[in-house]
Amino acid sequence: MLKVLKLKRKQNIIGWGFILPATILIFIFYFYPIIRALLISFQSGVGINLSYAGLINYRRLFVDSLFKGSLSNVFIFLILQVPLMLFLALIIASLLNDHKLKFRGFFRIAIFLPCATSLVAYALIFRSIFALDGFANILLMNLNLISSPINWIGQPWTARILIVLALTWRWTGYNMIFYLAGLQNINPTIYEAAKIDGANAWTRFTKITIPLLKPIILLTTIMSTNGTLQIFDETQILTNGGPANATLSLSQYIYRLSFEYSPRFGYAAAISYVIFLLVAILAFIQMKVGDRR
Repeated sequence: MLKVLKLKRKQNIIGWGFILPATILIFIFYFYPIIRALLISFQSGVGINLSYAGLINYRRLFVDSLFKGSLSNVFIFLILQVPLMLFLALIIASLLNDHKLKFRGFFRIAIFLPCATSLVAYALIFRSIFALDGFANILLMNLNLISSPINWIGQPWTARILIVLALTWRWTGYNMIFYLAGLQNINPTIYEAAKIDGANAWTRFTKITIPLLKPIILLTTIMSTNGTLQIFDETQILTNGGPANATLSLSQYIYRLSFEYSPRFGYAAAISYVIFLLVAILAFIQMKVGDRR
């Protein structure tokens, strides 16, 4: 009995020996900054000259027009882009899951490749495509759909649509991979039985594919919501938050408060915790709506 206890104790010590370095690193670079940011959010001042100010930073949120504007911007992106992207990813995954389709591997790689490209590189390419003399305007004018070039980046709603298109192009393939993995775990005999019963493609998609992929759809919805609320690269590189802050995101506003304006780290930390709470609340709602268990 003593030998067994000694062996278990050695195993525990060895196990903790492997886990401890990673645990320490996670605490230093993940949990400590979270706790530190929470403490800073209750402080006010310029630069590193901070002092305790209570809830003043959180009160300021209610009267800050830039914060309200950036918050509404990310919700516009969320409402427009996430459902479109996930629906496209689901449709494409269903089509590419067909064993009769030729060159499936090529199409899968081609659609997934955008999410493997550099964020900065693809944003710059989109900026050049949708410039006044860019490919998009030339194509639309040659097709006689427009009479003069559209200033995509210079108008609020066209700039927002540009960001939605860029996000959809980049992340649709990423979500498609999740749906493909889920579809390949569905027994093909279910679809065969539905065909025999006379179910068409749309009925099979809505009555079989979507219900069976519900956990994965929930997962991708939560991840996409989280990513959209924290959007930074696209708004920074494509539009720089313009025109007139029409595409300014919360993360970009935090960056400006910290590094472009007079540094207000306390207020920036408060906004970062607003994002944290939004992500947590929306994830909780999605879990409740999407998984009744």
